[in-house]
Amino acid sequence: MIECISPVDGSVYATRETLSLNAAQKAVARGKAAQMDWAALPLENRIAKVMDGVARVGAMNDEIVPEIAWQMGRPVRYGGEFGGFNERASYMAEIAQDALAPIEVEDSDAFRRVIKRVPHGLVLVVAPWNYPYMTAINTVAPALIAGNAVMLKHASQTPLVGERMAAAFHAAGVPEDVFQNVFLDHQTTSNLIAARAFGFVNFTGSVGGGKAMEHAAAGTFTGLGLELGGKDPGYVMEDAELDAAVDTLIDGAMFNSGQCCCGIERIYVHESLFDAFVEKAVAIVNGYVLGNPLDAETTLGPMAQARFADEVRKQTAEAIAAGAKAHIDPADFPQDGGAYLMPQILTDVTHDMRVMREESFGPVVGIMPVKDDAEAIRLMNDSDFGLTASLWTQDTTRAEAIADQIETGTVFMNRADYLDPGLCWTGCKDTGRGGGLSVIGYHNLTRPKSYHLKKA
Repeated sequence: MIECISPVDGSVYATRETLSLNAAQKAVARGKAAQMDWAALPLENRIAKVMDGVARVGAMNDEIVPEIAWQMGRPVRYGGEFGGFNERASYMAEIAQDALAPIEVEDSDAFRRVIKRVPHGLVLVVAPWNYPYMTAINTVAPALIAGNAVMLKHASQTPLVGERMAAAFHAAGVPEDVFQNVFLDHQTTSNLIAARAFGFVNFTGSVGGGKAMEHAAAGTFTGLGLELGGKDPGYVMEDAELDAAVDTLIDGAMFNSGQCCCGIERIYVHESLFDAFVEKAVAIVNGYVLGNPLDAETTLGPMAQARFADEVRKQTAEAIAAGAKAHIDPADFPQDGGAYLMPQILTDVTHDMRVMREESFGPVVGIMPVKDDAEAIRLMNDSDFGLTASLWTQDTTRAEAIADQIETGTVFMNRADYLDPGLCWTGCKDTGRGGGLSVIGYHNLTRPKSYHLKKA
């Protein structure tokens, strides 16, 4: 049984029964059987049905927003995820014709030689709870458009999301067996992967979860896309527009209670701007309102689970015990010791502290002064993770030169915490492998197939 414990009040918000292995295997068989007819539809038909499904999710937004608050704690004032959900799906629909077009090598009197992109078959999407709609659509939309069938296994913290998406897409004409929302336990999921049930598996979640996926897939040669942990840095250079840098980086660290895949978890500021940056950052955070996410005044809701908040508390307490300075007064943010966690800004931090090395995924950020680009690059690369990095300067040439030296998947200049569907969403090191969205996303959700036809 999957049980969603609401971080709002600790109540059981939803329960769902998981499929037995036998039932899951039957669902796989139905998906594989239905996929062939789906792939045979003209591309424009698949696009139309998928985008109709996207629109139908948007029509549910007034109901979805409070559901998200109850399931994972994001304040209702932010209005849900449909903007990004629609942007990503729409972009992938717009580029599908070109991204999936055959590569014509020769079409002469003697030969037709062409490379086509064909679907993997059945794709398993394992989605996370922190941005439950946007992270799911990253793969669901292009996988369906490319002609795959999809099984969506959503996080146990957000079980209603997959049901909403399935209802919307089925109403839009996507066959029920082509897009299935399923509830699976970890062992059943591993058993299915090990039995080569899927042509491709996309997983967004923890490093431990990614390792479990790789272990299950070992020897099957199943394609895997893995977006795992992050410890994303920001670097503020001496010529940066200070107010914009502080506003964006602190928002990137604290929004969604710090539970963002590409959230900012460590900040390096040129020593000439360090004191001013910290002063402005503290002022911003002191203006937050921690409280019930269903209240319109709340700007910072609870973390999704109390155990996540406890881990951030431990990292913060360890850092302070080791000499870090905390700038936010706990008296200004009443807490319950559970999922509700105050924000915190730390200085006098070092890379010997877990808060600067391990993923926090919560509303805490460490800020360090640096003397030059070389020191900033060394510190940004001193991490087991590599998802994004955010550079702040007026000099594009300088930013790109620094970006070339950073071990990461995406580099931003003068912005942060954004997923551009036109660019490949990817990472390196313990952040995982593969890439979503963009043309490359379609390449990962299909395989090349060569045709060498000799004419009579």
